[in-house]
Amino acid sequence: MKDIVVYTTVACSFCTRVKALLDTREIPYREIDLARDPDGRVALAQHTGMMSFPQVIIDGELLGGFRETLAADQSGRLRELLAA
Repeated sequence: MKDIVVYTTVACSFCTRVKALLDTREIPYREIDLARDPDGRVALAQHTGMMSFPQVIIDGELLGGFRETLAADQSGRLRELLAA
């Protein structure tokens, strides 16, 4: 099973949407809420180059935010990433 981490913040509608997408597909993930962790936000931005949320990471590799995850789901790429 792939390690999927979803970095979120509290008042983030795209975070809610990406979690709902993963839940609908029954894809297990760990959520890390960085709403009150400025150092964690900085470290994540340095790692991924992204400042926005959510950030979906599969086995240490950035998939992207909600739009990228949705596009990957619609194209079948998400399933391929999880099967590889």
